[in-house]
Amino acid sequence: MAAISGLIRVIEKAARKAGNRLRRDFGEIEHLQVSRKGPADFVSKADQASERTIWDELRAARPDWGFLFEEAGEIEGDPTLPRFIVDPLDGTTNFLHGIPHFAISIAVQEPRLDGKGWGEVTAGLIYNPVTDESYWAEKARGAWLQDRRLRVSSRRHLDESLIATGIPFAGHGDAGQWTKIYHALAPQVAGIRRFGSAALDLAWVASGRYEGFWEADLKPWDTAAGCLLVREAGGFVSDWKGRSSPICDTEVLAGNDVLHSRLHKIVAGALKA
Repeated sequence: MAAISGLIRVIEKAARKAGNRLRRDFGEIEHLQVSRKGPADFVSKADQASERTIWDELRAARPDWGFLFEEAGEIEGDPTLPRFIVDPLDGTTNFLHGIPHFAISIAVQEPRLDGKGWGEVTAGLIYNPVTDESYWAEKARGAWLQDRRLRVSSRRHLDESLIATGIPFAGHGDAGQWTKIYHALAPQVAGIRRFGSAALDLAWVASGRYEGFWEADLKPWDTAAGCLLVREAGGFVSDWKGRSSPICDTEVLAGNDVLHSRLHKIVAGALKA
């Protein structure tokens, strides 16, 4: 087992503290105050409380670092220091419907050496409060589930593979584009799943539960930690043209070390049709 760094301990402490609150609120889902944030996009008091808890914990430990939050947006820190990218509740719709599949995602992104924006992601953690599973990774130190080293699936054939996705819904995504990919991919794989949390989908690719994942129109807080997890577990993450970047969010295609290239060919071919 790799020694857990001080930074990962700080992140995990924040995630677990927020997760305890989410579990309590999830147990009283019918009493939550909920407001509409946009088409089919809800924000709950639980979401806001989770974000505040994470902010308080991380700010106390790293007072000069910046933040990028789903709800609060960007909070600038010392531009020469890293920033945290935080999704305090990924899978909000699941949460609000009483479906026990949601997570907290926290990543660390470094500033570019030239001072122009942000560069690589060097640490990330995805915490599932329901199962108490803590997926974490650090650059060049591997991906882990608690104290167990993670590796992407060893499956090499599409017809044995389980692929995850995010399906477009009201106000989000291109249904026609998604349908083209689905029709090209579905006949070749063992199954396609939509569980409603991109962060957990990527964590499950890293842990070998899924062989691949695709989705569009995500945000950095949805995928920053998950992209690092997949890569540190031996997989690949790119956009649908096969281009890799520290955070793939507008288009995300993740897969194990063999099947990613095959999935890319199928996706690219479907979109040319």
